[in-house]
Amino acid sequence: MTKRTWKRIAFTVLGVFVLGVIVLAIHIYIVTRPRVDAGTRVLVRIDMKQDIDSADAGKITAWLYQQKGVDHVLVNPESNIAVFSFAPVQNNATQIVGRFKQELPYKAERYLPSEEEMKNGCPVATTSMSYKAYSFIKQLF
Repeated sequence: MTKRTWKRIAFTVLGVFVLGVIVLAIHIYIVTRPRVDAGTRVLVRIDMKQDIDSADAGKITAWLYQQKGVDHVLVNPESNIAVFSFAPVQNNATQIVGRFKQELPYKAERYLPSEEEMKNGCPVATTSMSYKAYSFIKQLF
């Protein structure tokens, strides 16, 4: 083959590679963007600052299920913790917890993880190639 044919092949391969990287970057950006829609669910944890028993757990469970958008509720009287999932399109966690503290006679606080706990949440995510690619693309935009 001639030198001109090799150059044409090299430029074609390089062009396809660059195009593939651009398409991959756009795909990763679109897929990893946070979005809230009807299928999105959020978990919220409420820590009781007092001991509760199984009767209290039943009252808390019933009250949380009455809130708009709440799907599942778990109350553990041994650890004094309530966890529930809800649709953020229909309700707001801060409002639910605020009403909880007003309407029920329990001393409670919403648990919000610290920045350090958020970083340590998933050990695989920070070391994976897709997370590194996501971080790189996030810095570009």
